[in-house]
Amino acid sequence: MRKVNICMVVQEPLVRGGIAAVVNGYRTSKLEEAFNIYYIESYKDGGKLSKLCKVILGYFHFMFILMFYKPSVVHIHSSFGPSFYRKIPFIYFAHFKKIPIINHIHGADFETFYTKASQKKKKLIRKIYNKCSKLIALSDEWKDNLMKIVPEKSIIIIHNYSHPHYDVVINRDTRELNYQVLFLGEIGKRKGCYDIPNVVEKVSKIIPKVKFVLAGSGDIQQLKRILEDKGMSKYVEFPGWVRGTGKDKLLRESDIFFLPSYNEGMPMSILDAMGYGLPIVSTNVGGIPKIVVNGKNGYTCEPGDTDCFANYMIELLLCREKLRDFSNGSYEIVEENYSLDLHIKSLEKLYLTYIC
Repeated sequence: MRKVNICMVVQEPLVRGGIAAVVNGYRTSKLEEAFNIYYIESYKDGGKLSKLCKVILGYFHFMFILMFYKPSVVHIHSSFGPSFYRKIPFIYFAHFKKIPIINHIHGADFETFYTKASQKKKKLIRKIYNKCSKLIALSDEWKDNLMKIVPEKSIIIIHNYSHPHYDVVINRDTRELNYQVLFLGEIGKRKGCYDIPNVVEKVSKIIPKVKFVLAGSGDIQQLKRILEDKGMSKYVEFPGWVRGTGKDKLLRESDIFFLPSYNEGMPMSILDAMGYGLPIVSTNVGGIPKIVVNGKNGYTCEPGDTDCFANYMIELLLCREKLRDFSNGSYEIVEENYSLDLHIKSLEKLYLTYIC
């Protein structure tokens, strides 16, 4: 049986962030066994000129695929801000060709993007999103947000996914604690990173062995200055953006994963950490409460509540039994509900509604 063509608008594989992490899981997966996936890269890390060239090449590549390969579905991965505007031509081209458009929404700050936007921008967002056949939301909360723009019937929830690492979870029961707290992601205000120095100060007073590893890129120098002013530099390491074996090593060695974000969708960083059996300390925003169950695999706090973050970290690092139970809880949640296989089955089912 001849496989159906799917055109997917994505970022370059090496782009830093959650969208690329999601799409990279599709490559060489069962999704490619079921369909012919044509990846159109529309974004890369780098300067403005290289980004502009990338998206222009993406538009030409997209038109070529539409003309000569006639995909049955166009699946666009988009965020807010510049990503929204970059995707407009793709949506117009596909809509003109009467090809069903699935817009996979990975954006985090809905308030800035839509709620507080001008009437002119709101009108544009509604116009563009309503040209799409279906919007993929990452959680119930994000479905509620998107219902302010499009009808409920136009939205489907498909959660992000993780890769369970059973061997790591088993080893956590026997290895020595490293008292290591790990952060992965863009180091900046939205991710709550400017709250971290206060958390470090509070935790280190009770647990002098603690080490915070902030792996990512962004406002590193600014954060280092704050830590130096507080005399907290010795408790924090900045290894930069990590991938592959470097990321794997940090996830295996750490005891707690920490993400103090102010806005999120359903963060791949938390799901990755849960796949390694890490207890989570995070915030109650976006889809996080869906995957971090208080008292089972971690704790969530209000954004900016550094006392809450610190107290929960101290509690976990001082109680080996609870740390182990939460580790098992993270693994169980991922294995039962957030595997790549389940994610791909949901995508396949969605594609087939527009093919059959």
